Amino acid sequence: MKIFTLSKTFFLIASKRAAACNPYIRLFDINSHHGHVRTFVGHTSNVMAVGFHADGNSMYSGSEDGTVRIWDLRYNSAEINAIVLHPNQIELISGDQDGIIRVWDTRMNSCTIELVPEPDTAIRSLSVMRDGTMLAAANDGGTCFIWNILRESQVITKFEPIHKLQAHDRQILKCVLSPDSKYLATASSDKTVKIWNVDSFTLDKVLTGHQRWVWDCAFSVDAKFILTASSDMTARLWSMEEGNELRVYRGHNKAIVCCALNDV
Repeated sequence: MKIFTLSKTFFLIASKRAAACNPYIRLFDINSHHGHVRTFVGHTSNVMAVGFHADGNSMYSGSEDGTVRIWDLRYNSAEINAIVLHPNQIELISGDQDGIIRVWDTRMNSCTIELVPEPDTAIRSLSVMRDGTMLAAANDGGTCFIWNILRESQVITKFEPIHKLQAHDRQILKCVLSPDSKYLATASSDKTVKIWNVDSFTLDKVLTGHQRWVWDCAFSVDAKFILTASSDMTARLWSMEEGNELRVYRGHNKAIVCCALNDV
């Protein structure tokens, strides 16, 4: 049984129940003493009515904001840790805290494919090759999963697993496929960034120098350089050819968790 709460206080007596809270709708598990398990955000004023479809897959709500909304209940509310737009500009690929990867068709507002490479191990990062033919996904277990992306009429139809790479002994916080399609970079809480050859998924080089977690990395458009960001409050620029540190950028007084290169 599920309970949905809104802001003012009224209840629907059925196999599922709702109580009001303004302007959000919150889902509770009545068999648990924990807090709400899901929040539905969208209405901008008091929610005055809610109801459920008989199959339990959807809920509808009406509000003083003048809208009626239909909510999809089939997917859980795990935190989304990563999301990328496929080069076809049609599909989004998301990775969540439960270890689930989903493909979303933005034209139909629906999930078309679901992957679970390692159950209950959070997906931390996703990267799609520039030509849209490969997906890399990195998780909390230090593993990077690689798939070929098969398409029909530009839309993704299937993922073909090609490699499982145990890249680090600790969390991978970021994975990035290089613009020239030759390399995969993995940044980790072990303070390193590793560069892998995509053809064989063998280790090419290890970038060492950061003193704390490395949260992000970004290739230059020609893939000759890579920029990294760390909890040690520095960003660093590296040569891809030599693997040596070229510049250290200081000035932040807290962790740097993301970076980008504007060299298009």
